[in-house]
Amino acid sequence: MLYIVSTPIGNLKDITLRALETLKSVDLIAAEDTRHTKILLDHYEISKPITSFFEHNQLKKADYLLGLLRAGKTIALVTDAGTPGISDPGFVMVKLAQENHIPITVVPGVTACISALTASGLPAHRFLFEGFLPPKAGARRNKLLALKEEKATIIFYESPHRLLKTLKDMEEVWDDQTIVVARELTKKFEEIRKDKASALIEYFSEHPPKGEFVLLRCLEI
Repeated sequence: MLYIVSTPIGNLKDITLRALETLKSVDLIAAEDTRHTKILLDHYEISKPITSFFEHNQLKKADYLLGLLRAGKTIALVTDAGTPGISDPGFVMVKLAQENHIPITVVPGVTACISALTASGLPAHRFLFEGFLPPKAGARRNKLLALKEEKATIIFYESPHRLLKTLKDMEEVWDDQTIVVARELTKKFEEIRKDKASALIEYFSEHPPKGEFVLLRCLEI
C-alpha cells in the first residue's frame, strides 16, 4: 500500500490525526527532504525508517520503492510541506504504483495554493493552478502574456529571490492589475496583501521578501 500523506505547510499543528496514525504505522516514509520531515517526526515522537525521494533521484528511487511495495511493504509518501504531487515529483511514484496495480490511498490535508485561495478574497468557483513560473525572464513574460485574458483565478508559487522580478513582469504584461500576495501561510509571520502590482513592488522593495510566496490574480474583481 502506498499512502499519499499531506503534511503541514508551516504550523506543525496543522496535521490530521489520520496522517499521524499513518506515519506511525507504515514500514517506510519516503520524503522529499529527510531532514525537513525529521523535524515533524521528532515533534510527534514518530520513529520510522525514512528515505529520500526528490526530483534528482526520483527515477532511480522509484524502482527501489516499487520493489518494496511489491513485497508487501507499506510506504508513506510525503513532501517538504503540503500535499505530495503539487509542484514536487510525487506524481511520478503515484503513476508508477498505478501502472503496477499497487493500492494507493490519500491522507488529505493542507495545501498552500488552496489556503491562499480561500484567504485571498478572490472568486474560488473556478481557478487555475500554474505552479512556479519559468525562471528566465523571456519565458516568464510569455507565460504571463498567454494568461492575460484568463478569467479564472490564477495561482502561482514563487520564491523570495524572484518575487520582485515576477511582480514587475506582472505589472508590465498585465497592465498593473490587482495581485494578491500570500506569504508564510500558517506561520508566525503570515502576511496577505492585495494591491496593484506597482504598489506591491514598492512595498517589497522596502521590505525584502522572505519565506514562501503564493501569488493570485483574477480579472473579475
